Amino acid sequence: MPPPSRPLCAEVSREIAEPLAATASRVDHWILVEYRGLWGYDAAASSGLPEPVKAHLRERAAALGRAKVLFIRRTERRGRRGLAVLWGASTERGARLSAAEVARYEDLHELDFAGAAGPPLERPLLLVCTHGKHDRCCARYGRPLYEALREAAEEGWVWQCTHIGGDRFAGNLIVLPEGLYFGRVEPADAWTVLDEYLAGRIHLERYRGRCCYPFPAQAAERLVRDELGLVGLDDLSLLGVERERQAWVVRFRAGARECQAWVVRFRAGARECAVDVVQEAGELTHLTCSAEALTHPRRFAARSLRVSAA
Repeated sequence: MPPPSRPLCAEVSREIAEPLAATASRVDHWILVEYRGLWGYDAAASSGLPEPVKAHLRERAAALGRAKVLFIRRTERRGRRGLAVLWGASTERGARLSAAEVARYEDLHELDFAGAAGPPLERPLLLVCTHGKHDRCCARYGRPLYEALREAAEEGWVWQCTHIGGDRFAGNLIVLPEGLYFGRVEPADAWTVLDEYLAGRIHLERYRGRCCYPFPAQAAERLVRDELGLVGLDDLSLLGVERERQAWVVRFRAGARECQAWVVRFRAGARECAVDVVQEAGELTHLTCSAEALTHPRRFAARSLRVSAA
């Protein structure tokens, strides 16, 4: 175990100015289950869910592909009988969520997580990672952010959730159904991020990326938005991500690693944008508070932008 005196991983990440861009987990499908019990380090595995239900969730996630199963909770719902379940897809266009309430966890077997049940959820869903058993940064920075968003948002919009990836970027926020990841969100930022989203814009200062894009596309998206001043949610459409044939090797004391390069293309209105992206090795750091070894995190850096008529 790491020494208790070691700085929090989120504090170190801020101190070394680790970039937020291109760090959003790659997710296409979501399965969100309200669970009011204790959240262990591996929340689903250590939960009190019946084993057949755990197996069912694993199987459905595997069948969907690039799916994330999260536990969610809200303090004021502890005494309620029904359990909220939400599922859906974060596609670039047409993202949607469906919602249901079940009486017991065994009823999850009756839900078709690959399809839609009734009309889509007509409101945003804000997920704040407060999974302190997974990483202490998530509790320290996530819980104040959750409370701030509850004050800013409409009732029922905000939920606490289990591990979403990138503990060192806490406080972490996901906006669904679009799958927008935000990091290092302070309570004072809550209204700004939410207000911009409701106006159809992305608050770039805290933006980690969009989960429907692979990491090279997330890096390219950020450069295009920064260079062209595009903050509208639908300002860009991904045209393609092409891996360059040329690769090179970066050597460290512990060994060597091959680094890759990509050309990412977006459409921005009447313009087509081509961005060169390379994979780099980030500064040695502990990726989480519980990590015992220093690691070079993968970093995806957008190097150049070429704009032409579409």
